Amino acid sequence: MGSDRAELARLSSGRNWSKAIRLLDAILARSPSSIHDLCNRAFCYSKLELHKHVVKDCDRALQLDPALLQAYVLKGKALSALGKKEDALVVWKQGYEIAVRDTMDLKQLLELEELVSSVKIFESTESSDHVMDASPCDTKVVISEDRVVDTSFTAATTADTKTVVCEEAIGNSKVCSNGDTKLMNNNNNKVDNNKGLSSPVKDTTGAQAPKKAPKLYKKNKGKATKDINGRAEGGAERRSSGESETIALDQTLFATKISKSSKSISLDFRLSRGIAQVNEGSYDQAISIFDQILRETPTYPEALIGRGTAYAFQRELDSAISDFTQAIQSNPSAGEAWKRRGQARAALGEFNEAIEDLTKALEFEPNSPDILHERGIVNFKFKDYNSALEDLSTCVKRDKKNSSAHTYLGLTLSALGEYKHAEDEHLIGIKYDESFLDCWAHLAQLYLDLAYPEKLLNCLEKAIQIDSRFAKAYHLRGILYHGMGRHRSAIKELSVALTYEGSSIECLYLRASCHHAIGEYKAAIKDYDDVLDLELDSMDKFVLQCLAFYQKEMALYIASKANLEFSQFNIDDDVDPLFKEYWCKRLHPKNVAEKVYRQPPLRISLRSGRLSKQDFKFTKHQTTLLLAADSIGKKIQYNCRGFLPNQRQYRMAGLAAIEIAQKVSKAWRFLRNPKNIAKLVRRDKLNMSQNRGGYCSTSTLSGSPPSSPNEDRVSSGISLSWQDVYNIAVKWRQISEPCDPVVWVNKLSEEFNSGFGSHTPMLLGQAKVVRYYPYYQRVLEAAKTIMLDLKYVNNAEDRAIFLTDIEKLKKIEVASSCSDLYHIVGETYWVATRCDSMALQGRRLEGTRITTQNMGKTGFDFAIRTPCTPSRWEEYDEEMTAAWEAICEAYCNDTNPTRDPGTLDAVKDAILRMTYYWYNFMPLSRGSAVVGYVVLLGLFLAANMDVTASIPPDVQVDWEAILTPDPDAFVDAVKPWLYPSIKISRSLKDYTDVSCAFSTTGSVVAALTSVDP
Repeated sequence: MGSDRAELARLSSGRNWSKAIRLLDAILARSPSSIHDLCNRAFCYSKLELHKHVVKDCDRALQLDPALLQAYVLKGKALSALGKKEDALVVWKQGYEIAVRDTMDLKQLLELEELVSSVKIFESTESSDHVMDASPCDTKVVISEDRVVDTSFTAATTADTKTVVCEEAIGNSKVCSNGDTKLMNNNNNKVDNNKGLSSPVKDTTGAQAPKKAPKLYKKNKGKATKDINGRAEGGAERRSSGESETIALDQTLFATKISKSSKSISLDFRLSRGIAQVNEGSYDQAISIFDQILRETPTYPEALIGRGTAYAFQRELDSAISDFTQAIQSNPSAGEAWKRRGQARAALGEFNEAIEDLTKALEFEPNSPDILHERGIVNFKFKDYNSALEDLSTCVKRDKKNSSAHTYLGLTLSALGEYKHAEDEHLIGIKYDESFLDCWAHLAQLYLDLAYPEKLLNCLEKAIQIDSRFAKAYHLRGILYHGMGRHRSAIKELSVALTYEGSSIECLYLRASCHHAIGEYKAAIKDYDDVLDLELDSMDKFVLQCLAFYQKEMALYIASKANLEFSQFNIDDDVDPLFKEYWCKRLHPKNVAEKVYRQPPLRISLRSGRLSKQDFKFTKHQTTLLLAADSIGKKIQYNCRGFLPNQRQYRMAGLAAIEIAQKVSKAWRFLRNPKNIAKLVRRDKLNMSQNRGGYCSTSTLSGSPPSSPNEDRVSSGISLSWQDVYNIAVKWRQISEPCDPVVWVNKLSEEFNSGFGSHTPMLLGQAKVVRYYPYYQRVLEAAKTIMLDLKYVNNAEDRAIFLTDIEKLKKIEVASSCSDLYHIVGETYWVATRCDSMALQGRRLEGTRITTQNMGKTGFDFAIRTPCTPSRWEEYDEEMTAAWEAICEAYCNDTNPTRDPGTLDAVKDAILRMTYYWYNFMPLSRGSAVVGYVVLLGLFLAANMDVTASIPPDVQVDWEAILTPDPDAFVDAVKPWLYPSIKISRSLKDYTDVSCAFSTTGSVVAALTSVDP
């Protein structure tokens, strides 16, 4: 120990502060509670102007000894140098009060009194741009308990170069000569002057986690800033003559020591210069300086950390990691090297390794809010939300004003389903920094996820008021308008976002989708091409690029149909099955491009015509029809979290329901004629093998949906099949949002044989899916009931896993989570819900599969799936045929059903039973939920019944069907809120025929688009 103290005295006398710090690191590793060594290291940090580290060490010392006056002096000076004058005054006052009570050290008492007075004098002046240093004073560096070296220094001067390293990047920062910082916005380098040094600026050997930097190491392309808050780079020239003399005295003192230890002084000076270059964004110059140092001292840890940081800002992450690794090898106790390597590894997506490094860094700084903040962000990105919650909660307890930690805590809580608490955390982050744009964006994202459009718009308006060039705000507003069916409005917002962030693939793709939906095919193709031409840096963006390929082909297809009859718009029959399969699965289009016929170019596709302004001018009858459609269609809205109101989808649903009602009503009128029924009965006897649906249904042998029925077919007496009815709604759903791959599953390629189907998660890892997690507990109880009833489950290979062991069955009974069930079974498994047959008494169909899949540390995928195989399709085709026939019989057997309440009740029940089988069938790649309810509305309308009620809050009709074991139970669940709202109405006869009013594909697109003129 004596030799360490002698060496510390030698290094301190030689002004070799960086080596002194390393020696103190080693001493504190052996004696972490040595308050004098903590103050010694704080003093050394102050000489290198690493003020944040000064504060950290003083805080640790004061935790051990709250009466340690030297710590109050050093901490206050560091805060003052950081521009936090008010905080410095509070610290000095605390120390002064303690000194007054215990006057054993008069020198420290007088020093604290002088410091407090100096700040008060500063506050009384009106010159806000004048930075007053604390008075020069003697500060003790304790070398041993009985030996003291006195060293004179001021709180802050402008003579030395700042040794501050910027942290990674959403907050791009620049450091001026006086140590103040400008925080630059990602999008336009707009200055944030409101928070002084709260920006993510870092000390060299133990940097603070970024207060505004959710992304790692994004290179700052802005230029160095020369003036901040009115303080110019040449601020020393405006100082008083006394201050100038102090600076000159320090420089003279520095010069007198050169002959004794010029090498160490030169090394620290060059190190500081290199760090300053990093701060100014001059990364190449910084690397050059560090290279010179490392040529002389190849294992110098601080230089390796500095160069690694410069590499990291240049996105040369492998080189950065190499330097940080060498620094660790040279000095394994260099916590900053562990921390920075963790950040670099996180930027590369190496989350496990990043967390290991950050955990190691915490060993050197236990409970450091900065490192907890960093690790919390990495855990969040790694989707380990429980660990992120623990880290970030601890961080904000220790650093209450860390806005970045609060907003990431908000994101984490949102993923875990704690939405109110999440909102509170975002608002706390904004409270501490109202100009923190990312915090506003994260809060807006929460409102978008929850489908709170008013709150979202208010939030984004405030963000834009702070920075009118904040691209993310316009992007989020574009997403909102798109989700509400206001595609023209979305295009305007996305175009603004692209003026500030022209290479945003997300904005380009979404704008292309909006142009596509409203019939602006030329603009859509251009945007899709731009997406395909972009260089990518992530898998998520690659998926968008793949989708752009498919969407471009679909835009060309729809353009070619613009002036043709809407009945000729038929994705399921016209588009190659392989193309549809790859589109649905978002697969790489290489095989499709080689094997599938491509759509002709736009100039050929548009030969049949294009949308014109005339298409958006509607007649009185058309306008009446659109208003009626809007009123009917809004009944599809789920009043649950996550479901935005969508005017375009309302109109789609209303027009589809009216068209269904018109065609079904005409078919029923035909069937109620006894002569026509006799003809159909005779035909059925001749074609029994081809018509399993009776006189009201004509099913094809393949079970595939035919093209939409035309008027000739209905009027000639050929009746509708259940597939004809549902296909009307399917086509409207396809054209209303053409970027959603809505197709009949059995019209895909050979994947139909292997069970392609829907996948709806309630829990993804640890994240609770906002729309569907409310059904988690009911699904869990359903799974437990099935397991206890059948005493087996199926694994991923569809092999049975038997659960006959009594202990296992007891554990299943008390299981409270999908995790509990998984550990009982021991592997990925699924069970099928019960769905009792109506077509064949006693038969039980496979309903929906409840699946639990282990995702490792991040949790479980707990979801419902409906794989659609040929055998399953055949079974449900029989059920749908029988259900459709039951509806027709219930309505057509009475020549005037509206006068008989009993007949109407039978029709109502029959409609709900077919809806029940549709939802358990789920025969579409997506969109089955809305299509099912649209058909329900259309069938009630065909039977002269209007549904006047909205779906109750927190009820999703498709989930109600999935979780009931038979159709009658579903009827009992739905009719208490549905039947009382049903009113007898003959309004259908007042509506213009939909297929005549909007006969072409272009006119249909125009009708849907006019909701957002």
